[in-house]
Amino acid sequence: MPIAKLTIEIEIPHAQSLKDRRRVLRSIKDKLRHSFNLSVAELDEGVVWNRATLGVAAISSSANYLTGQMHLIDQAVHRIAAASSTEVVDSYAEILPE
Repeated sequence: MPIAKLTIEIEIPHAQSLKDRRRVLRSIKDKLRHSFNLSVAELDEGVVWNRATLGVAAISSSANYLTGQMHLIDQAVHRIAAASSTEVVDSYAEILPE
Protein backbone atom coordinates (compact mmCIF):
# COMPACT_ATOMS: atom_id res chain seq x y z
CA MET A 1 0.00 0.00 0.00
CA PRO A 2 1.40 3.40 -0.90
CA ILE A 3 1.86 6.03 1.78
CA ALA A 4 1.72 9.77 1.11
CA LYS A 5 3.51 12.36 3.14
CA LEU A 6 3.16 16.12 2.89
CA THR A 7 5.58 18.49 4.61
CA ILE A 8 4.35 22.03 5.19
CA GLU A 9 6.50 24.93 6.34
CA ILE A 10 4.50 27.77 7.89
CA GLU A 11 5.41 31.30 8.92
CA ILE A 12 3.37 32.92 11.69
CA PRO A 13 4.38 36.60 11.59
CA HIS A 14 2.04 37.73 14.38
CA ALA A 15 3.21 35.12 16.92
CA GLN A 16 4.80 36.79 19.93
CA SER A 17 5.06 33.68 22.10
CA LEU A 18 4.93 29.89 21.98
CA LYS A 19 1.31 30.18 23.11
CA ASP A 20 0.44 32.14 19.94
CA ARG A 21 2.28 29.58 17.83
CA ARG A 22 0.51 26.65 19.51
CA ARG A 23 -2.91 28.27 19.03
CA VAL A 24 -2.39 28.66 15.28
CA LEU A 25 -0.92 25.18 14.81
CA ARG A 26 -3.63 23.51 16.88
CA SER A 27 -6.28 25.21 14.75
CA ILE A 28 -4.66 24.06 11.49
CA LYS A 29 -4.17 20.49 12.74
CA ASP A 30 -7.72 20.18 14.08
CA LYS A 31 -9.27 21.51 10.87
CA LEU A 32 -7.22 19.11 8.73
CA ARG A 33 -8.09 16.12 10.92
CA HIS A 34 -11.76 17.07 10.84
CA SER A 35 -11.85 17.48 7.03
CA PHE A 36 -9.62 14.56 5.98
CA ASN A 37 -8.80 11.10 7.31
CA LEU A 38 -5.10 11.65 8.01
CA SER A 39 -2.41 12.10 10.63
CA VAL A 40 -0.85 15.50 11.36
CA ALA A 41 2.15 16.24 13.55
CA GLU A 42 4.60 19.05 14.27
CA LEU A 43 8.01 18.09 12.93
CA ASP A 44 10.18 20.80 14.44
CA GLU A 45 11.22 21.43 18.04
CA GLY A 46 9.13 24.56 18.48
CA VAL A 47 12.06 26.76 19.43
CA VAL A 48 11.23 29.53 16.95
CA TRP A 49 7.90 31.24 17.65
CA ASN A 50 7.09 32.44 14.16
CA ARG A 51 7.90 29.34 12.07
CA ALA A 52 6.68 25.76 12.14
CA THR A 53 6.88 22.57 10.12
CA LEU A 54 3.92 20.22 9.93
CA GLY A 55 3.91 16.67 8.60
CA VAL A 56 0.82 15.05 7.13
CA ALA A 57 0.56 11.31 6.40
CA ALA A 58 -2.12 9.27 4.66
CA ILE A 59 -2.40 5.71 3.39
CA SER A 60 -4.55 4.19 0.67
CA SER A 61 -4.58 1.32 -1.76
CA SER A 62 -4.32 3.76 -4.68
CA ALA A 63 -1.37 6.05 -5.39
CA ASN A 64 -3.56 8.12 -7.74
CA TYR A 65 -6.07 8.71 -4.94
CA LEU A 66 -3.28 9.77 -2.58
CA THR A 67 -1.90 12.20 -5.15
CA GLY A 68 -5.29 13.87 -5.45
CA GLN A 69 -5.75 13.92 -1.67
CA MET A 70 -2.36 15.55 -1.10
CA HIS A 71 -3.30 18.25 -3.63
CA LEU A 72 -6.61 18.87 -1.83
CA ILE A 73 -4.91 18.92 1.57
CA ASP A 74 -2.31 21.39 0.31
CA GLN A 75 -5.08 23.69 -0.96
CA ALA A 76 -6.91 23.39 2.37
CA VAL A 77 -3.76 24.30 4.32
CA HIS A 78 -3.30 27.41 2.18
CA ARG A 79 -6.93 28.44 2.84
CA ILE A 80 -6.71 27.78 6.58
CA ALA A 81 -3.38 29.61 6.84
CA ALA A 82 -4.71 32.65 4.98
CA ALA A 83 -7.74 32.79 7.28
CA SER A 84 -5.47 32.83 10.36
CA SER A 85 -3.04 35.45 8.96
CA THR A 86 -0.24 32.94 8.47
CA GLU A 87 1.71 32.08 5.35
CA VAL A 88 2.64 28.72 3.85
CA VAL A 89 6.30 29.22 2.95
CA ASP A 90 6.78 25.84 1.31
CA SER A 91 5.00 22.52 0.92
CA TYR A 92 6.05 19.34 -0.79
CA ALA A 93 4.43 15.95 -1.15
CA GLU A 94 5.93 12.53 -1.66
CA ILE A 95 4.26 9.19 -2.43
CA LEU A 96 6.19 6.25 -1.02
CA PRO A 97 5.61 3.15 -3.15
CA GLU A 98 4.62 -0.25 -1.84
